[in-house]
Amino acid sequence: MNATSFDSAPDAGRSAPTPPETGRIVLLTTSHRVAPGLLSWPAWQALHAADRVLCADGAHPQLPYLREAAISVEEAAPTAEELVDACAGGRTVVVVATGEGEPALTDGLARLAGSGRFHMPDLELLPASYDLPGARLLDLVQVMDRIRAECPWSSRQTHQGLVKYGIEEAYELVEAIEEGDRDELREELGDVLLQVVFHARIAEEDPDAPFSIDDVAGTIVAKLVHRHPHVFGEESAATPEEVKEHWLRTKAEEKRRTSVTEGIPLHQPGLALAAKLASRVRTAGLDVPLPAGEGVGYELLTLAIRAEAEGADPEAALRAAARAYRDAVRAAEGAEA
Repeated sequence: MNATSFDSAPDAGRSAPTPPETGRIVLLTTSHRVAPGLLSWPAWQALHAADRVLCADGAHPQLPYLREAAISVEEAAPTAEELVDACAGGRTVVVVATGEGEPALTDGLARLAGSGRFHMPDLELLPASYDLPGARLLDLVQVMDRIRAECPWSSRQTHQGLVKYGIEEAYELVEAIEEGDRDELREELGDVLLQVVFHARIAEEDPDAPFSIDDVAGTIVAKLVHRHPHVFGEESAATPEEVKEHWLRTKAEEKRRTSVTEGIPLHQPGLALAAKLASRVRTAGLDVPLPAGEGVGYELLTLAIRAEAEGADPEAALRAAARAYRDAVRAAEGAEA
């Protein structure tokens, strides 16, 4: 595509103060998160029907695909007045927007329209490609790639070195949920998501068994589909209990475990561990007597199992009680001040 001077274009400058037809300006926007060339049908129609197609960026990723479609694109960055003049006589001009969206041009057109001194062409904003839900995750993957390559700290991290941060972020997410802080919840969800993307990026570099974020996503998608036959298959479930039954059955088929205790992480907090063991025992219909013993550990075990049987989360209950204790401490400190 050869650069051209916009001033040399046909009808540059206003030849008459009141043209009989004012024409049409189409601002064509595209998403960099969608593969170039995958444009909507209205976009292709507008491009083929246009009298002129302009783009200020000669390296715009869409241009090779437009050339393949026999669309002539001029490399030009007109002012708002020049663009209005180019539409005189009822012509249609399509502007292929750069990544910034042409804010200077749109602001200029708005000023011209507001002045009342110009016969403005019709202005249409035409999205040629759309972001699907989750598209910003692609940005996160790209940012993580660059950080891993260029940041002196991030480039040296390992799975083992990030473990403590994953635990901290998980607890901060729990705190945001329990405090009911929506802004904190959004931020902490992002921090947890970062841990997933970070670990997946490190995993790509493993010399023996590499995998990527796409492998991670593919694995969980396959698992969710398989464990929801009532959604993606022919089975049915009308209640949460039936859904749980499907989940447990398909999970058991996948894991082929010889004990209900398999798969329970033993390094989780003690109350949560005790409650998880009790849940597995209750679900399996086993009759397991509590181990005999003395001391606070066995007392806590008994309390955790009782809480699980009553449908309570012992960890959450203890955190709530601890927060009440914290408030009492602060009140006592204020009374003594």
